[in-house]
Amino acid sequence: MAKLTYTQLSFNELEGWLDDDHQAAFDVFKTISDNMNDPHWSVLSDFSKIDPDPRQFFEAFFRPVLIDGGQPMLFTGYFEPELRGGREQSDAFPHPIYNVPDDLEAGTLFYSRREIEEERTLADKGLEIAWLADPLDAFFLQVQGSGRISFPDGSVMRVGFGAKNGHPYTSIGAKLVQRGLIAEDAISAEAIRNWVRENGDEGRELLWENESYVFFREVSGVPSEDGPLGTMGCSITPGRSIAVDAEIVTLGTPVWIEKSGRDPIHRLMVAQDTGSAIKGAHRADIFVGTGIEAGKTAGSINDTGRMVVLLPATLARDLLAEQD
Repeated sequence: MAKLTYTQLSFNELEGWLDDDHQAAFDVFKTISDNMNDPHWSVLSDFSKIDPDPRQFFEAFFRPVLIDGGQPMLFTGYFEPELRGGREQSDAFPHPIYNVPDDLEAGTLFYSRREIEEERTLADKGLEIAWLADPLDAFFLQVQGSGRISFPDGSVMRVGFGAKNGHPYTSIGAKLVQRGLIAEDAISAEAIRNWVRENGDEGRELLWENESYVFFREVSGVPSEDGPLGTMGCSITPGRSIAVDAEIVTLGTPVWIEKSGRDPIHRLMVAQDTGSAIKGAHRADIFVGTGIEAGKTAGSINDTGRMVVLLPATLARDLLAEQD
């Protein structure tokens, strides 16, 4: 990992800062601030409970800091899929999603995607949570990390991230671009789906190049109107929650987004989630929402821009002093 550099900015340098809905971001921050135990953050959690003016709260207690890891910023999007499935295996629903195996140990390599899917190393162990119609639905459910499964009897199961198999994540979209099979400006989740479907065995082999495999858990007690649970264990909010590399940005941190592209975004969000592909200071994943339309929007986000983290004033001061 390249050495990180930190540059403090002023709020006046954040394009669109005055025009944002700071209350919306503040409401998200307030729901998760109690989960941040570091002294720099816990005092801000206390202040957030006295119902301050949101913009004044952020401007008084935070400092905008640009973290540079030496690579251009890339924003992508993610969503919560809604899929049809079955509680039992059938001709209509032959593809399983699995619960976390008892013998999976954090930090160690487990079976690869190919071994699980081709060699069926987890079959008949009672780990199946549900069954899906399309192997690509199962694959992209793992990419998103959570989803809702609708069963023929009208019931719905919500599943969330349980664990990973320890293998590194490989972007199959990037593989398609590198091989000249899809143009970089045309890559999207739908383009990937279409290529895999149209290329039979070669498409299946491409999916197996991503050896990372995600196991799920059934999520109960989350109201249907709320978003899925993020890494912090709280529901995430469409358009206000973002996934980051937690080794660089502390979860719970407010982050200012300046995303370019067809639909620019200048907005204050909160880092509540992580993702296998989100590594480095130059990567962030914007949570869009639930369902088909959200999926289309999320799949179209592949844009450059700038992300500025809002750090507690005392933490920003100490960090910049260490850098000097």
